[in-house]
Amino acid sequence: MRAVFTAVVLASSAIATPALAQKEIPKAPGHDQCPMGYVNTLGTTCVSPIFYEVAPTDGEACKEGWMNIGAGYCKKKKGPLGIL
Repeated sequence: MRAVFTAVVLASSAIATPALAQKEIPKAPGHDQCPMGYVNTLGTTCVSPIFYEVAPTDGEACKEGWMNIGAGYCKKKKGPLGIL
């Protein structure tokens, strides 16, 4: 079951569309670190205790309404200050 979940996550990240809030994400290609708010599992994934809506950057700038959280990912801004 875990292998199926991992395959689905990896396939969805390759499409570069924002996914719904994720607690576990794959490390972006070419990155060994995790984005802000995520903890390195010391494998190929990063986990977070908080649900964030994230999307891979694919080397491009983040879209309007999104902020760069590093390690190849953007996070959707939520509040009026764009922090949460």
